Amino acid sequence: MKWSEISIHTTQEAVEPISNILHEAGASGVVIEDPLDLFKERESVYGEIYALNPDDYPQEGVIVKAYLPITSFLGETVDGIKESIENLLKFDIDLGKNSVAISEVNEEEWATAWKKYYHPVKISDKFTIVPTWETYEPVHSDELIIELDPGMAFGTGTHPTTVLCIQALERYVKENDRVIDVGTGSGVLSIAAAMLGADSVTALDLDPVAVNSARINTKLNKVHEKVTVSENNLLNGIEQKADVVAANILAEIILQFTDDAYRILEDNGLFITSGIILNKKNEVKDSLIKAGFDILETMVMEDWVAFIAKKTVTA
Repeated sequence: MKWSEISIHTTQEAVEPISNILHEAGASGVVIEDPLDLFKERESVYGEIYALNPDDYPQEGVIVKAYLPITSFLGETVDGIKESIENLLKFDIDLGKNSVAISEVNEEEWATAWKKYYHPVKISDKFTIVPTWETYEPVHSDELIIELDPGMAFGTGTHPTTVLCIQALERYVKENDRVIDVGTGSGVLSIAAAMLGADSVTALDLDPVAVNSARINTKLNKVHEKVTVSENNLLNGIEQKADVVAANILAEIILQFTDDAYRILEDNGLFITSGIILNKKNEVKDSLIKAGFDILETMVMEDWVAFIAKKTVTA
């Protein structure tokens, strides 16, 4: 089979929404070429394993690549992708160059080339993300390993927004907590919460492909008995109470359900939000405060922000 590589030159801010658009268009995974990765100062305490070649990266901006099978409908699919990306402008998302290039690759190249971008990465004191094809031996006895196949779904666990969320979960999730993960994607946050001792985790996503992928990943990591994955639009119709609500999702989407998060959280429950680009920080913060939350902590990594907000009820 022949495959078409679609390559989109954009900005860091647009990486996640464009990746999701590609995923919904039928891409089983994305490759992100961000030149800032070449110059990051890595915390050696986490022992990240990287193998980056400067020739694979653009001089400016970010390139997002995906692979689609060449069919008679490919042209319509690409047109739909372009239209969906243009629609991101309505959310005030900077698209940068927003140039789209198409090229043809054979199946052998497609099946293996993207794997060079993924290696085991220790992202917090406890968690290490390991691609399923890599062999990795834990360095510490309390190290928690999350196995993921980045080709299965959107969300590899190594993007700054996901790292922030997992680090927050690691500090705040307690034994027997009930957790709701909104926009679960690959299920990585739900898996982390379950491994940290949560009694039950509800993973929600509007995309049925993501729902299926999250179910696969929860079984792969042996937490499927704790995690229930369901197709749902944000927290619409959700009545069950939670001790923690986590959402690694666009700032514009977070603004749509802060009131619902407050409603379903127990008193003193926590709302952990990430996926917030730096210039949207104050907008999300104001929305959280307006809904009734107290901001306990603001976490920043590169150009991304995460909030830990507490539902404080006063007499």
